[in-house]
Amino acid sequence: MEQLPIQPIQPLPHVRRVHTVSEVNALARDLLESSFADLWVEGEISNLRSPGSGHLYFTLKDSATQVAAVLFRTQALALKFELQDHLKVIVRARVSLYEARGTFQIICQAVEPAGRGSLQLAFEQLKRRLEAEGLFDPARKRRLPLLPQRIGLITSPSGAALRDFLHVLGKRFANLHVTIHPVRVQGDTAAREIAEAIRRMNGRGGFDVLVVCRGGGSLEDLWSFNEEPLVRAVAACALPIISAVGHEIDFTLCDFAADLRAATPSAAAEQVIAAKQELEARLRSLRARLFSAVRLAASRRRERVGRLGRSRALFLARARLSALSERLDEARSRLKENLRGQLALRRLSVDRCRESINPRILSSRAGEDRRRLSHWMQLARLGIRAEVARRREACRAACGVLDSLSPLAVLDRGYALCLDPRSGGLVTDSRALPSAGAVEVRLRRGRLQCEVREAIHAQDEQEGN
Repeated sequence: MEQLPIQPIQPLPHVRRVHTVSEVNALARDLLESSFADLWVEGEISNLRSPGSGHLYFTLKDSATQVAAVLFRTQALALKFELQDHLKVIVRARVSLYEARGTFQIICQAVEPAGRGSLQLAFEQLKRRLEAEGLFDPARKRRLPLLPQRIGLITSPSGAALRDFLHVLGKRFANLHVTIHPVRVQGDTAAREIAEAIRRMNGRGGFDVLVVCRGGGSLEDLWSFNEEPLVRAVAACALPIISAVGHEIDFTLCDFAADLRAATPSAAAEQVIAAKQELEARLRSLRARLFSAVRLAASRRRERVGRLGRSRALFLARARLSALSERLDEARSRLKENLRGQLALRRLSVDRCRESINPRILSSRAGEDRRRLSHWMQLARLGIRAEVARRREACRAACGVLDSLSPLAVLDRGYALCLDPRSGGLVTDSRALPSAGAVEVRLRRGRLQCEVREAIHAQDEQEGN
């Protein structure tokens, strides 16, 4: 059987596929995210940026190289501390590619400071910032009242801190009014509840001092007392406030903002008020010291008075006083005599005045004054009549002169006045009138309305003659 020759298999022709830049970046991103989905990276933050979106963009670098990193807004809000340049951190991230720019980057899921806890770093950062604002300044802290009558206590109603505080307070001074405002002292809402309780009790008024307390715990357990809203509420409180949070070794930012920090709730009860026995003993001591000081001062004054009584200066003072007393008696006698003389003169003057206002004398004087007044009134009437007659005669003479000088007097002798009807003025020149028109002629009795046919001027008359 004849075998056919074996033909070699020809390879298929190569088909070239062209990718777009977007496809390349998408393939690279998928490869990176699937290969490096979860890894921890340590480095130093630099070029930190925070745009309005709330995302945080920075560069994570070591001594040799660097990589771009991003922390989205949701993860950034969950941080307990603030990211800063030059801060060494450990991030949990996935590697990705920003397709729009083809930039290699890591997307952070969690960030913690390298070498120390995030809560401790957040504590130190917030403390530095609030301290720079002056919230922890010792100058703004107020002294507690010596014997407060009403105490406001902000704490958990089920905690041991409440029992310890009330137990110590009852032993030291039992008859005090304590108002308890129950709050949570641990958890996400604890800081907000405590801050609101401080504002309410401060606004309510009637309290002498406020106490914020809880028992000890870890930094995480006490973190509510390190949150900024609570610290600002403590600093803004108008009442003196005591912070008694944790044990003696525990410190919170609330302690720094308060007017007084107590190591424990029991210590807060001891500091808020002195023991009743201590006050009573102090009062007895002060009373004894006061009585002793009064007795000593009285004894010293008594001795001084005795020495002065035996001194020559006092004898001379007594003699001088006796002489002055005699002079005073003499002056008193002279004053009495002068007063008697003055009184007699005043009485005589009063008698004379009484005599001058006697009704009989006053009636006689009134009649005389009435007769004198009648005489002067008669003389005044005669003078007025004579003056009126003289003035009337003078007026009559003046009227005669006025009539003789009046231009209207010539009207009685047959003359007339020509008046311009437009202006009402006297016409003395024919040129003042138009060649034809109306004029008014005033006679002795009545007026004439005349029509001017022709006005002949004085110059025309002379030429005619």
